[in-house]
Amino acid sequence: MLSPLFKCENICKQYSDASNTLQILNNVNFSILAGEKVAILGASGSGKSTLLHILGTLDNPDSGDVFYNDRSLFSKSKKQQALFRNTELGFVYQFHHLLPEFSAAENVAMPLFIKGDNHQKSLIKAKDLLAKVGLQDRQEHRPHQLSGGERQRVAIARALINQPAMIFADEPTGNLDDKNTASIYELISDINKEFKTSFLLVTHDVQLAKKMDRIMYLENGQLRMLEKD
Repeated sequence: MLSPLFKCENICKQYSDASNTLQILNNVNFSILAGEKVAILGASGSGKSTLLHILGTLDNPDSGDVFYNDRSLFSKSKKQQALFRNTELGFVYQFHHLLPEFSAAENVAMPLFIKGDNHQKSLIKAKDLLAKVGLQDRQEHRPHQLSGGERQRVAIARALINQPAMIFADEPTGNLDDKNTASIYELISDINKEFKTSFLLVTHDVQLAKKMDRIMYLENGQLRMLEKD
């Protein structure tokens, strides 16, 4: 049996204020295999994004742990976690978070610039990725010159620039119409096949979720498997 790429064990998370305590995640357990595409559905406020942030070491669980290739992520230092995020993970959000003063190619190359990689080589790699996502003619355009679907493609290319094993996508099609949503799914599928990249998608889009290998549903702090129709 294959070892999971990601595994979370007994993840708990709650938020408290002066009057009450809200249990967001309650002993959540699940795993993701290398090259697998998994969707998580759930109502707004159910804790989907919180779980994604914990898996990506952007937030800490109150208890439990997350393992990547059988190694604990929360026994690492903050510096080690940051290195892990930058080398092994890619992130895509509902809002593309592109930097408006930079071109599409520069936005894609930005993680490499931040690492101190060679500027020209970084741009060449970024332009190659933009070609792969169908934006070879938009490399020098700035975000305001791109459509919503094109901006999300740039964001996906940026998430791929460090050749991550896993991409976490939080409502990646939330602002897109049906045509662009279908286009983004085809892109995710192509990337998954070509690079063997794993995907974990948080989404409200049931039709998009059904195209993943597995569907999970988060409710009352518990994660359960859904059967695909």
